[in-house]
Amino acid sequence: MKNHLRKRYLPVLTIAGSDSGGGAGIQADLKTFSALGCFGTSAITAITVQNTMGVKGIHSVPPDIIEGQILAVLEDIKPKAIKIGMIDRPEVVEVIVKILKNYSHIPVIFDPVMVATSGHKLIHEETISVLSRELIPLVKLVTPNMDEAAILSGMELNDKNSLEMAGMKILSQGANAVLVKGGHLKGETVYDILLEDANQITAFESNKIHTMNVHGTGCTLSSAIAAEIAKGQTIAQAVKLARNYVWMAIEEGKDVVTGSGNGPLNHFYNPQQIIKHDI
Repeated sequence: MKNHLRKRYLPVLTIAGSDSGGGAGIQADLKTFSALGCFGTSAITAITVQNTMGVKGIHSVPPDIIEGQILAVLEDIKPKAIKIGMIDRPEVVEVIVKILKNYSHIPVIFDPVMVATSGHKLIHEETISVLSRELIPLVKLVTPNMDEAAILSGMELNDKNSLEMAGMKILSQGANAVLVKGGHLKGETVYDILLEDANQITAFESNKIHTMNVHGTGCTLSSAIAAEIAKGQTIAQAVKLARNYVWMAIEEGKDVVTGSGNGPLNHFYNPQQIIKHDI
């Protein structure tokens, strides 16, 4: 029978951990892709036992199963962008690096998830150096928050200048572009800084929304950037659009009660029509 299908969705792949509470990780990524009109696919690296109160346990997925998930998506569905989140072991980094070297045409956004909002450490110590040395040079953009940028740069971050200095240091270590997120800075504004190279630096600011419902903000931002990159946006424009999406998702969900702790964003406050392209 002749195949009459003439269109395809815009697929994006997330490689990350699962959050049983639904606010972060794979769950936040897939919600974000869908809300922004993309078709979400996934490869789960770890299963976390968590809710709005924090992380209670982590079960690591075997590297060969992670590899199989990634290749199954890449070989068949062919994503236009990849978001990488929680990678907790060096052997998983090695698997991902090996695959990415064969798919270098696909832009990758890496959110180096290392510490949960609750303070629970999500990554093995020996994994950090492998990430810095082998994975970060392969990705289009790395998006650390202040704690993660401090770990990657080896310096303390406490003001806007230190965010830029840390970003420069991460660039010098081989990163292609860095978005250092300053959401934990004191004050009434959220300040992030994008360094595409030493001479191409863009600062972003937005009003801080006071709410406990910010669980999964970093996952959502990096996934939104990946979705916008898949649509053909530049890095700077993708970051701008993604930040606007996250701000509105927080604003629209700030008064909603989910659990007893840090609640999620409202990912579907304004869902976009799923994008279909002619083949």
